[in-house]
Amino acid sequence: MNAIRTLVVDDEPLARTNLLVLLRRDPEIEVVGECGSGVDAIRDIHRLTPDLLFLDVQMPGCDGFEVLERLGADAPRATVFVTAFDRYALKAFEVEALDYLLKPFDDARFLRTLARAKEQVRRSQPETRGLDRLIVRSAGRVSFLRTSEIDWIEAADYYACLHVAGRTHLLRRKMSDLERDLDPATFCRIHRSAIVNLHRVRELKLNAAGEYDVVLQDGKQLRLSRRYRDQVMKLTG
Repeated sequence: MNAIRTLVVDDEPLARTNLLVLLRRDPEIEVVGECGSGVDAIRDIHRLTPDLLFLDVQMPGCDGFEVLERLGADAPRATVFVTAFDRYALKAFEVEALDYLLKPFDDARFLRTLARAKEQVRRSQPETRGLDRLIVRSAGRVSFLRTSEIDWIEAADYYACLHVAGRTHLLRRKMSDLERDLDPATFCRIHRSAIVNLHRVRELKLNAAGEYDVVLQDGKQLRLSRRYRDQVMKLTG
């Protein structure tokens, strides 16, 4: 099973540190990030696509409930509210939070919550390893496109542009959704606006700026962001 990607959001650095220490003891958890505000949380959730979110309620500018409201369907599979105030408990469950950790909590209470969170994430993960086809609608036609045929995917406003053997297909889906649903052993994000099929990658090439470009089998060159470089290097060996 894949590690459970986890993000910690709390405006108190000490509270974040305490959660991170507990989470990193569990080999099934991969902490993908931490941040101290609701605005940063929304940005990082879109960027990092965590499965599990530990979320403070009271934060300046944008509280935890606003974070979930703004995310909508892009919210992680499981959210645990962590706060020093018990008056938000009812509202937390109204927005379908998995649990409500009241500070200060002991290790035993945290471990019970974490066990429930892991179980929920596992249940919500698809049984198959990534989508094997996508449905593309255009000009009164419904096409079934095998994901293995895709060369790369490009963000295009509210759409994703699928590049397949020199042709393009527009799909009304977010890049974060596709990144989550496609086979992570085959498709890798290389930039905020690009996902590539690793089977189509010919080489990584240094450019004039000293950064890497991803070169596909057809010669297409795509910029590799520093943010995703380590992940690409790992997956390409």
